[in-house]
Amino acid sequence: MKLARTLQLDISDENVFEKPAPSGEWAISGGFEFSNWTEADLKGKARQAFSNGWYSIESGGRASFVGVCNITEPELEHVRRTLAQTFVDHYGAPDIDAAYPVACEEIDQMRSMCEDFEDNTLLMVSRTLTELGVEETYRSRGPQDASLEAFAVHGSVD
Repeated sequence: MKLARTLQLDISDENVFEKPAPSGEWAISGGFEFSNWTEADLKGKARQAFSNGWYSIESGGRASFVGVCNITEPELEHVRRTLAQTFVDHYGAPDIDAAYPVACEEIDQMRSMCEDFEDNTLLMVSRTLTELGVEETYRSRGPQDASLEAFAVHGSVD
């Protein structure tokens, strides 16, 4: 099974997102956050999150890039429950029983997309606001010589 983890290839996410996601967190598109937005909402860092930000399930932050990698069944269940609880705590879901199937659907959509790519493939999202709602398109860059772990390093460069 595959899903994607957030990546910070440089410090730009720290500058463009209100809440940048750390490297290594499980991610989905997160377009649900923008379902009721209008052009008036698309200002400053919120515009960047809308235009190009993947949603981190653990922190609720945004990242410009994610990398495809394997996920275990216990990890998958954990991110399902984490996202469901987020829907209750921050997005108005009435309870975990109502939120859980929606969280599974969001994650399954991302899993399905990731299954089409090799491990370590970089994915980018682009959103536009249309009369019909939010339209998402995706781009990919195949793995090079370095593995995902080379980019998802934690710690200081000092």
